[in-house]
Amino acid sequence: MEDFLSTAVNVTANRGNSLINRKMILRILGILLFMEAMMFLACAGVSLCYGEEDYIYFIYTTLINMAVGSGLILLGRGAENRVTRRDGYCIVAFTWLLFTGFGMLPFYISGSIPSVTDAFFETMSGFTTTGATILDDIEALSHGMLFWRSFSQWIGGLGIVFFTIAVLPIFGVGNQVLFSAEATGVTHDKIHPKISVMAQCLWTVYLVLTVAEIVLLLIGGMDLFDAACHAFSTTATGGYSTKQASVAYWNSPFIEYVIAIFMILSGINFSLYFMCMKGRCGQLFKDGELRLYLISIGAVTLIITGALYWYNNYGLEEAFRKSLFQVASIHTSCGFATDDYNMWPPFTWLLLIYTMVAGGCAGSTAGGVKNVRLLLLLRNVKNEFHRLMHPRAVLPVKMNRMAVSQRTLATVMTFVFFYFVCIFLCWLALMCMGIGLEESFGLSVSSIGNVGPGLGVFGPAFSWSALPDLAKWLLSFMMLIGRLELFGVLLLLTPSFWDRR
Repeated sequence: MEDFLSTAVNVTANRGNSLINRKMILRILGILLFMEAMMFLACAGVSLCYGEEDYIYFIYTTLINMAVGSGLILLGRGAENRVTRRDGYCIVAFTWLLFTGFGMLPFYISGSIPSVTDAFFETMSGFTTTGATILDDIEALSHGMLFWRSFSQWIGGLGIVFFTIAVLPIFGVGNQVLFSAEATGVTHDKIHPKISVMAQCLWTVYLVLTVAEIVLLLIGGMDLFDAACHAFSTTATGGYSTKQASVAYWNSPFIEYVIAIFMILSGINFSLYFMCMKGRCGQLFKDGELRLYLISIGAVTLIITGALYWYNNYGLEEAFRKSLFQVASIHTSCGFATDDYNMWPPFTWLLLIYTMVAGGCAGSTAGGVKNVRLLLLLRNVKNEFHRLMHPRAVLPVKMNRMAVSQRTLATVMTFVFFYFVCIFLCWLALMCMGIGLEESFGLSVSSIGNVGPGLGVFGPAFSWSALPDLAKWLLSFMMLIGRLELFGVLLLLTPSFWDRR
């Protein structure tokens, strides 16, 4: 009994009478910074392969990362080997901020992006797979810098912490907590009881999709560098291109169809792919979210195809191709472009706004509200109409033939409510900064949905460089909360989260 009391006193002392395990958080953040350092070395290798001097900036950043990471690990010595959900939220939020802060250094130190604000914005847009850029001459960047832009999206696609759990399962009992904190509100099917094994399975699917697209893009005429960068950005649904004109640069129907198909595939719950690999292909046809997602893409594509054919005088095949590509790009929050949709009939903008909000499926790399939430809301509304006719009827909301709890429905409605509150507040703030009504709305929806292009002068044909610095910081925050699904970041802003015991 005395030993137990002594241990409890020591644990309390280590935490400083706090609910937050600060030392464990510092230790894990230090380890994660070492992981980012390895990523910089890969980019340095790309620069060396092309005989560019920019490799030295990645080396400098690697050394800085390792020095800071070592300091954090030392500060975390003697930490209690336990990670609570509260600790998980801290680790995930601070990881994304630290990775962005250090990830901007190659851009800033090299002078490729000489502004701290712009460098931070570009990096945050990369890691959150938003794809919005402040660059007006992308081709001026070195191969190493271009590779880092796309590679940051690929790592951020399934999640930084999720990636680390897959390749370096060092967090022990905290794996489930960290996974849940990074994927707040997203329901991943439990395909394996061990989170580290599940992470490896999903990253295997991710890698297979990436390699398959690289091969097809090489067949389509891209060189290896461009094919790899675009495959990274596609499977991550990020949208960073190596060309200022994005995918339109190649003017290739084959390349457009390949990227469009892989954008759609990347917006599907990756757990379903793994189930198919295990011979459970029937899950694809039973999944209600997948059906809604594919029906939505198909319906919006056909409507816009008709609009481009009748109003913009496109040929039928071209109208379908441009429509499919842009709908796939926006619906999956990828952000690639082959056409300027600002030149399309105005009613198509509303359809694209809907696709920005809807996003892809839960458990995918896509952003937005996610189709599973929309499906639950639609079914709940349908049940409410039935209750008006049959007040005593018991009408549970079902998802894939399973009843959904009222608590889950309440969480979904709360999330959607806060999602639109954040859009409104950002919209209002941007207008106060002198940005137009249409542009402010497009920027707000695009940023929180991690989409990339907006409306008006911030549409697919333009960069976001003209925005004031304050707007870039605000939109960077919107990208972060959108990527971590609101609550994971907003919780840290509440005083009660930091309360002591």
